[in-house]
Amino acid sequence: MSATERLDARALICIAIALITWSSAYAAIAYALASFTPGEVAFSRLAIGSLCFAALLAVKRVPLPAKRDWPLLFVLGLIGLTTYHVCLNWAETRIASGTASIIICLVPAATAAVSALWLRERLSLRTWIGLAIALVGTVLVVLASGQRVEADPKALLVLVCVLASAIFFVGQKSMFARSSTLAVTAFTFFAGTLGCVPFAGGLPQALAAAPWSHIAALLWLGIAPSFIGYLAWNIAVHRASASRVSSFIYLSPPIAIVIGWVWLGEVPGAMVLVGGAIVIGGVVLANARRKVLPAPVAVSEPT
Repeated sequence: MSATERLDARALICIAIALITWSSAYAAIAYALASFTPGEVAFSRLAIGSLCFAALLAVKRVPLPAKRDWPLLFVLGLIGLTTYHVCLNWAETRIASGTASIIICLVPAATAAVSALWLRERLSLRTWIGLAIALVGTVLVVLASGQRVEADPKALLVLVCVLASAIFFVGQKSMFARSSTLAVTAFTFFAGTLGCVPFAGGLPQALAAAPWSHIAALLWLGIAPSFIGYLAWNIAVHRASASRVSSFIYLSPPIAIVIGWVWLGEVPGAMVLVGGAIVIGGVVLANARRKVLPAPVAVSEPT
C-alpha cells in the first residue's frame, strides 16, 4: 500500500468530519420535507453546495478537471448526487427511518464489490468478515434504539441509493490521479445540481411560504453535509481505497446515538452499546493491516 493509500491521521479526521455532518442530514431532511418536495430539497442542498464549491475554486484558483474527464464526472454526478438524493428524500417520506438506515448500511459491501469489479481491488477474507460483523452490529444498534423497521416495496428506493453511492465513490477514485480532489468534487456537484433542475420548478413559491426554520434546514444541508461532508469524504477516498473508507459508514448509527446522548440526553440502552461495540470491532477488523514479516537473511557459510 503506497503512502497515498493508507488510513493516516488526516484521512481518519476527514472521515470523522464527513460522518458527523452526514449523521445530521437525516433529521434536517425530515425537517425540510415539511415545506418542500423531495426534489426541491435535493436541488436546494446541491445548489447551495455548488455555490460553496464555486467560491472555493475561485479563491484557491483551482482549475476544473480536464475536458476529457467531464463526461464521466457528469454521469457520476447524476448517479451519485442527483439520483441518490432524490431517491433518499423520497424514501424518507415513504418508509421508516430504521428501515432506511439498515439498508443504507449496505453501502460498504456494495462499494467493496464495485471496487473489485471496476478497480480490480482485491479484498482479504478478514476484510469481508469485518464488514459482515459491522453490519450485524449496525442492525443491532438500529433495532435496540427502538427505530421502526418494516418490509416495504418502497425500500427499493434506498437500494438504488446504495448502488448509486458505491458507483459514485469508486468512480471518482480514478479521477483523483488526474485532478485535485476539490475540482473533482466540485464538478460532480455542478452536474448533480443540473440534474435536479427539473424538480425545482415550484421552489420559489415554496420558499416564499416556508418558515425560516425550514429554510435554515436547507442551508444546513447544503453547507454541512453536502459541501463540508462530501469534500472531507473525497479527501479520505483520495488517500485510501474506497472500500476501506466506506467501511466507516457503519459507524453512522452509533455516532447518531452518541449525538442524541450528548445533545438531547437520550441515554442509550445496554444492547445499543453492545451493538456499537460490535460495529467498532468489525470496522477495526476490516481495516486492520496484516503485519509483513521481514524476509530471512541468508547467511553464507565461511569458506
